[in-house]
Amino acid sequence: MSVNLEHFLVLSAILFAIGLFMVLSKRNVVSILIGIELLFNAVNVTFAAFARFVDSETALAGQVFVIFVITVAAAEAAIALALAMLIYRNRGTIDIDEINLLKW
Repeated sequence: MSVNLEHFLVLSAILFAIGLFMVLSKRNVVSILIGIELLFNAVNVTFAAFARFVDSETALAGQVFVIFVITVAAAEAAIALALAMLIYRNRGTIDIDEINLLKW
């Protein structure tokens, strides 16, 4: 049995569903960030799978796009964790329901 494109797409769909569930159901900022990273990784798996299995003249385009997505995800994680630490320092919590930055 060989691994083909459908297997990668199913893996990507499962990762995307888990990430979406985490983003929508969790109330902790760090858990939401982990869910967003899972969403990015699911998209990366899809791009890499299509770059591998679809015959095209620009075969490396999917892999180059994966590198860009990884770079953006790393920058997003660094900035979001810095903001989460700043909010925790000011408010004492990172629970989404208890954070109200417009109220003094």
